[in-house]
Amino acid sequence: MPAGLIALAIGGFGIGLTEFVIMGLLPEVAASFGVTEAAAGWLISGYALAVVVGALGITAATIRLPRKAVLMALLVLFIAGNTLSAIAPSYGVMMSGRVIAALCHGAFFGIGAVVAASLVPANRRAGAVAIMFTGLTAANVLGVPFGTFLGQQFGWRSTFWVIAAIGVVALVGIWRLVPSTRATTDAAGEASVTAVPSPAAPSLRTELGAFRSGQVWLSLAVTVLGFGGMFGAFTYIAYTLTEVSGFASATVPWLLVLFGAGLVIGNWIGGRLADRSIDGTLLGFLIALTVVLVLFALLAGSPVATVVLLMLMGGFGFGTVPGLQTRIMGYAAGAPTLASSANIAAFNLGNALGAFLGGLAISAGLGYTSPLWVGAAITAAAVVVMAVAAVDARRATRRMVEVPASPTRPTPAVA
Repeated sequence: MPAGLIALAIGGFGIGLTEFVIMGLLPEVAASFGVTEAAAGWLISGYALAVVVGALGITAATIRLPRKAVLMALLVLFIAGNTLSAIAPSYGVMMSGRVIAALCHGAFFGIGAVVAASLVPANRRAGAVAIMFTGLTAANVLGVPFGTFLGQQFGWRSTFWVIAAIGVVALVGIWRLVPSTRATTDAAGEASVTAVPSPAAPSLRTELGAFRSGQVWLSLAVTVLGFGGMFGAFTYIAYTLTEVSGFASATVPWLLVLFGAGLVIGNWIGGRLADRSIDGTLLGFLIALTVVLVLFALLAGSPVATVVLLMLMGGFGFGTVPGLQTRIMGYAAGAPTLASSANIAAFNLGNALGAFLGGLAISAGLGYTSPLWVGAAITAAAVVVMAVAAVDARRATRRMVEVPASPTRPTPAVA
């Protein structure tokens, strides 16, 4: 495994920690600045919106720059944002720090996924992307509980100082371990890094041209709906666990560790399977996630069933990530960077969509299992879109077999 993937994963760990740890520290932050819980919640919503802006805007602005240099610059932005959060004297400054840190999120994962895929042979790209995203999943399993504990014991600012330090480690790791030259594959199929200069960076016009592909838009739709379904259920899971399943509030963090463990396992298995068949893996995982959410809604009153289904929800939900990210890069052909970052923005749009619709269901008096039903419905829509995309991809492949593909329109190696 290329050492550069470890450096990328450390960066993903820090960014994931920044995004999610604030959820466990909201009471402390709200009390520190003298704001309401709702106002403190904007530190989460504002972050998510800034991720979308950064994913598209920063990636577009840096499209012709060397990817390694851009990744390092993004981590400098990340360190600055978290340092500002750690020293923030007011709520407004804290929000500014959150936004600054969030701007690097989408671009880092979007560009980082392209770099990760370039470090290995073509048949191992989804696995490489999965390794990078392991940092994000590990942030949920280990980082968030530890960061919450640290903030509760030593003050919430200490958590952001630690996150800034993780950013420094990732920055040094990428500087030392990620090659500036491009990866090639030898006759035996093994990846190697050569001194061959990287090809000329694509222009913004070329990158935007990738969005002429219907498969790119279908992939984005699957990302929004697939993740929207999982997060529609997950956003309000604490209420489901305490009000329906009967768990004590003190046990919720440990139950979320199980959810995070499911993320890690699903991410690893999803990456391995997607290297064999991306479309087949995505369809299988989305169908399984739909079934899990339906069963969860029906059996949420059983503590034993809840524990099992919570872990499966995380596994099947995040198991789609390597395939979704690799799929869109494949259909973006020679200009995958902006499309890759757009997919990160789509993940966050899905998060917002699922949380919004789940909240509407609760507000309508449908109970604390209603977000699970909402999530199942959204995920079922993702299954339909994915099935349409897979059928269309097969038809396109058959047509290209019958009529040799033009050199200017390479066949995406994602089916």
